[in-house]
Amino acid sequence: MKKLSARRRHPLAAVVVLLLALAATGGLYTAFAPASKAKADDSAQSLTIEEGKKLYEVGCASCHGTGGQGTTDGPSLVGVGAAAVDFQVGTGRMPAQQPGAQIPRKKVIYSQAEIDQLAAYIASLGAGPNVPTKNQYSPEGADIAKGGELFRTNCAQCHNFTGKGGALTHGKFAPDLEGVAPKHIYEAMQTGPQNMPSFPDTTLSSKNKKDIIAYLNAVNSDETQNPGGLELGGLGPVSEGLFAWIFGLGALIAVAVWVAARTAKAKKS
Repeated sequence: MKKLSARRRHPLAAVVVLLLALAATGGLYTAFAPASKAKADDSAQSLTIEEGKKLYEVGCASCHGTGGQGTTDGPSLVGVGAAAVDFQVGTGRMPAQQPGAQIPRKKVIYSQAEIDQLAAYIASLGAGPNVPTKNQYSPEGADIAKGGELFRTNCAQCHNFTGKGGALTHGKFAPDLEGVAPKHIYEAMQTGPQNMPSFPDTTLSSKNKKDIIAYLNAVNSDETQNPGGLELGGLGPVSEGLFAWIFGLGALIAVAVWVAARTAKAKKS
């Protein structure tokens, strides 16, 4: 007991106790830290990227190059981000059926799981916009009036006031936005596909994008009634003016001809 008491009073005793405590703490942390979970997540992500690479080599490499660097038949995909892949492949635009002025939307040939794998692989080639979360693109709680103002300022020149789309130059067109999933509308604003300019968060904030999506949902909803009556497809003043000239003026001419014919007939009799 005297020897143990003497050791406790030794100047290095506190240091030894501290070292033992640190070693015990490190051992416990190593045993219970979520390192295995982190390694499992990394392993799962690596597997997703590997599967995405296999899909890419079969369906995309012939146009975009074996490493996504691009060719004369397709642009580089380095840095476009997962959002661009989710939009292009998720709307059926890619893989393209044939070259043209613009690639139209068509039937989706990949499952969402495969799209996620492709997106993960492309994202691994270079940093770019991520696939938005549901909270980002859900129209719930958004400002519809503000969305309408933003849409008319930034989008209506091509997509028309209610998103019905319209023709552009050289065979290009702004597609109809009715029935397009909110996630894909958000991704289109993020990435600027084909002829569309991109609207990053520095230009249109995440909330602004959400407001625009809410506006499009409202004007294209089956429950929304047009207070102006017949909307003529919602294509704007050009179509309405054309309707007025062809049918309105045509009806007036028909009435005038009928009146003249009746007057002439009455004079003869």
